[in-house]
This record gives sequence, C-alpha cells and structure tokens, in this order.
Amino acid sequence: MTAGSTLTNGTTAEHELAALQREHGRPLFALLLRLCDGDRQRAEDLVQETLVRAWQHPEALRADDFDSVRPWLMTVARRLAIDARRARQARPPEVGDAVLEHARVISDHAERAAAMLDVREAVKTLTPQHREVLVLVYFQEASVAEAAATLGIPPGTVKSRAYYALRALRRVLPGYAADLR
Repeated sequence: MTAGSTLTNGTTAEHELAALQREHGRPLFALLLRLCDGDRQRAEDLVQETLVRAWQHPEALRADDFDSVRPWLMTVARRLAIDARRARQARPPEVGDAVLEHARVISDHAERAAAMLDVREAVKTLTPQHREVLVLVYFQEASVAEAAATLGIPPGTVKSRAYYALRALRRVLPGYAADLR
C-alpha cells in the first residue's frame, strides 16, 4: 500500500488494511521480534497494535510526502515497543502461581511486635518458678541440664515446669496455640 491510497469506511477499508498487513506485516514483525528480545507473542501483539494505529490514523497513510507507509509504520512500531518495555520495567516482574506456592511467608514487623507484647504479658501471669524455667530454656536457649544447674533443681523438674508453663500460656494465648507446640 502506498501513501496515495486511501482507507475508506466499510469493506474497502478492511481490504486495504489487509493489504497493508500483507505488504508490511513481515518486516514489522521482524523489527518487533528483535525489539521484544525474541518474544513472539509480544511482537505479534505489537504488530496488531501498529496496524490498529494505521487504521485509526488514515490521514498518515494518505500523506503525499513519502512513497511508502513503511517508514511511518516502522516508527509507530518502534515507539510502541519502547513504550511496552518501559511499562514492563515500571512494574514489578510478574510471577506465576507455582512461584507463589513455594514463596516463604514473612510476617510484617507490626504483627511480630504485637505478638511479642502479647507473649510478654502472658509470661507475667505465670508463677515465678515457671517463668524462670521458660526464660532460661526458651528465651536464653539454655539446655535442660544448664537450666537445672542454674536453678539448682533436677532436670526432670525443669522439663515438667516447662511443660506446665507452656500449657498455661496456651490457655492465656489461644490464638498462638499452634506456635507454642
């Protein structure tokens, strides 16, 4: 199709648009395929968008300043590819569902801080003996033997106090019961 042909309404416009696609579709696709880093689907979409722009602006195709519309089409295609690349770079990368299924869930800082406050308040409700064992075994990460030596009690007593302390915390913190196992 040359610059002198016109796109009119109805089937004539459709035939001329089809002729435009036949004449310039392959070179447009080749250009866009390079600009889209080999992504055939994106290149095909941009060829279609370029032809839609040609259909929307028939005055550009009728200009007497040039012999062929190919330079105009190539310029439109190149600009569309640049715009598409910029739009993709402005957004976070897309990920499939499979990636999300295996992603690690990270709780936010506010939830963690609120949970810490809840646990501190709950620990204050324990008896001093239970509290001492929990602090040593769970917060200071002492072994049962180390806690027994520090407190001067048998290891079995450390284990039983830890068990009953956790059981008491489960009653006070029902929403956290799964975390206290």
